[in-house]
Amino acid sequence: MTPPLRVAILGAESSGKSTLAQALAERHGTLWVPEYLREFVDTRQRVPVSDDQFFIASMQVRREDAAAALARGYLFCDTTPLMTAVYSNHYFGGMDRELAALTAMRRYDMTIVTAPDSPWVADGLMRDSDQVRQSIHRQLLDELRARQIAWLEVGGSLEQRLARVEAHLPPLRA
Repeated sequence: MTPPLRVAILGAESSGKSTLAQALAERHGTLWVPEYLREFVDTRQRVPVSDDQFFIASMQVRREDAAAALARGYLFCDTTPLMTAVYSNHYFGGMDRELAALTAMRRYDMTIVTAPDSPWVADGLMRDSDQVRQSIHRQLLDELRARQIAWLEVGGSLEQRLARVEAHLPPLRA
């Protein structure tokens, strides 16, 4: 079986990553990998600390790899270790070697960045403020540039985002 094309969907909090990932998976009859951080916060009833960052990113990767074995055509990944690295840099002033290595080794066939152009919505422990969201967005774009990772930024309504992604999705492998 041909491995799926992995599509990374990155963005700051409350920017529509999960909604877009789920809609793309439904449209293509395949799987999406939800963001593990949300589960971490919900089950532990706390925000992560610096020492949690590698664990969170590695759980995301494990779930992504498990889903890849079942996905057809595409696998839509609602965040990647790179996003964990951006947040680690923002909140903790850097990242440990394990997280840096995991982030560096992960490759995706396409990277999508969701624009923070929708209304910001508070979500318990998971959300800070629109100012933090805008700052994280800028930091993410800087990190993508520094790593020379090409990306497609999508904004607007879900329908506009879907149309933009569909126009740029890489063709499936034969």
